[in-house]
Amino acid sequence: MRTTSDTDGWPDAPGDTALTIPVPEADALVRTGARAHVTVLYPFLPLARLTAATQAQLRATFAALPPFTCAFAELRRWPGVLYLHPSPADPFRVLTKAVRERWPEAVPYRGVFGDEPLDPHLTLAAGEDTDGLPTGPFLRHLPLRAEIRSVRLIVTQGRGTGWRDVTEYPLRGGVQAVS
Repeated sequence: MRTTSDTDGWPDAPGDTALTIPVPEADALVRTGARAHVTVLYPFLPLARLTAATQAQLRATFAALPPFTCAFAELRRWPGVLYLHPSPADPFRVLTKAVRERWPEAVPYRGVFGDEPLDPHLTLAAGEDTDGLPTGPFLRHLPLRAEIRSVRLIVTQGRGTGWRDVTEYPLRGGVQAVS
């Protein structure tokens, strides 16, 4: 998860949480200072609002969805961002949709990009120098395959302090293979 300044549109505030999918297979490729992940929803609810009931609802939401396998074989860019596109992407969308249906007040990226979440992605690099970043060093490690078995709730203390894990929610059911 990227930590930003107040001028970037979504400054991380103390107690901000996010729901992310860890992808340790890509950790060595990430140049953002964060662990490799695909964001399900950022920001989620502030940590102060996460009650035992909320935690139980999250556990039940994710337990109802199956784990899956995906590949990261394609590099893509947005202005200032180099990322890996997952295939298939739909299981990530299903996870985000399930959370958004239960907690519609949790607007992705504070609405900077509208009310809908961004396409699923794994950010490798972000910032002003990213647009000219050579892709060769990344491409030689692709494709990566990952088994997606859980979603993590993470929290920040704000302003450059990084993120720490709070809870991990397992996905349950049969593994769906990438074709």
